[in-house]
Parts: sequence; C-alpha cells; structure tokens
Amino acid sequence: MAGHSKWKNIQHRKGAQDAKRGRVFTKIAVEITAATRMGGANPDDNPRLRTALAKAKAANMPKDNWMRAIKKGSGDGGGNDYEEKVYEGYSTGGIALIVECLTDNLNRTISNIRFAFTRAGGGIGSEGSVSWMFQRKGLFIIPRAAINDIEQLFEIALENGAEDIEELDEQVEISCATEQFLGLKDTIEALQIVPEFCELTRIADNMVEISKEQQESLQKLLDALEDDEDVQNVFHNAELDTLIL
Repeated sequence: MAGHSKWKNIQHRKGAQDAKRGRVFTKIAVEITAATRMGGANPDDNPRLRTALAKAKAANMPKDNWMRAIKKGSGDGGGNDYEEKVYEGYSTGGIALIVECLTDNLNRTISNIRFAFTRAGGGIGSEGSVSWMFQRKGLFIIPRAAINDIEQLFEIALENGAEDIEELDEQVEISCATEQFLGLKDTIEALQIVPEFCELTRIADNMVEISKEQQESLQKLLDALEDDEDVQNVFHNAELDTLIL
C-alpha cells in the first residue's frame, strides 16, 4: 500500500488553509450555517452538517465558532439564506477547475468568479464541461504519529468502506466512496484517531503538467478564488510540484 501521495492538490490546499486560518474558519462557519438551515441543527439527522462539523474539527475550529454558526442557521442569529452554486472552467494551459460556492448573492458571485477567470487568461465553461474529469471521494489524511496500530487501522478501514489506502512516511491517506464517508469517519474516530484532513472532495482522474508561465497564471487564479468570500472549495487537475496555494 505504500507509495506517493495522490492528493497533491489537497495537500497544498490544506497548507494554504493553515496559513489563512481565520478566513478558513469564516468559510466553514458559512457551510455550517447553510447546512443547518437546509437540514436542521441535529447532526445525527443531518449528514451535511455532520460533514461540515468534521471539517471544523479537522481545522481545529473553536467550539464557540461552530456553535454560533449552528445557532445562526437555526434562525436564532438572523442572517441570509445561502444557495449552492458550482462553476466549471479552464485556466491557461487547459487546466480544468471546479469552484464550489455558497452565496447569498448570485449576481455578485458569478461576476467575481468570471472576473477572476478572465483576468487569469481562462474562462468559465458550461455545466458538465469539466466535472466529468473528476471523481467525488471521501478523503482522510492521518498523521502517522496519531496511529497506534497501523495494521488495525488498515483492516478496520477496509472492512468499513475504504477503497484505497496509501502509507507514506509521515501520514496515511484513506479514500472512500461518498456514500461511505460518514460511516468510515465514525469508524476512524472510534479508534481515537483524529484526521488532520477529513472531507468530501473531488479528485482529478488525470493530472496535467504545465509550464512555469502557466503555473504562474494558474496561481493568480487560485489566489483570487481562495480569497473570494463565496468560494468554499476549488479543485483542479494541474500537477503541483512547484505550486503553493
């Protein structure tokens, strides 16, 4: 099972989150508020809220923060309704991107997203134009130091929905189908293991190598998208050996 990480874009995005923790907390809070508003404040009855809370826990978000977000989503704290929107497009070099948003103003969001793509030499495509290049997966990244019995983890994870396990020098990466995500999350946590990354994500089927100039252009686009308050997640299929999100 040992090998190289298949999730470079995830790893780099996680590093960016560490560097911009306050902004990350704000986006997770929006996600929790929207999930609560859509499905209620009880995570046992609301899978989307459970997933958002798992992200909050993995990011070390303070309890007071996510409790306020739940309260806001329940109607006790006011606030606006959020709508999900997914945009698909290309950067220079034909790099495919998927941008997941939660917004209370669609006109603002599409204007900002279109401007970011255009300024970076890319463009927004039609629905389905790039999503076929990606698979939806549940992904857990676990530090080796957090695992007492790695063979036990492998065995139990495989018995409870894991599709692929990669053992690396400093971490273990486990992926699963989206339908298995919450059950596998509960199984891993029952072993007293807290992943440093625990999310539903999109994994590109094939990664694309691009030139230094194309990487610089893509970097500008990624920076602009990550800075946008309505953008929750950005996925792409570029090789990231030299990119830092």
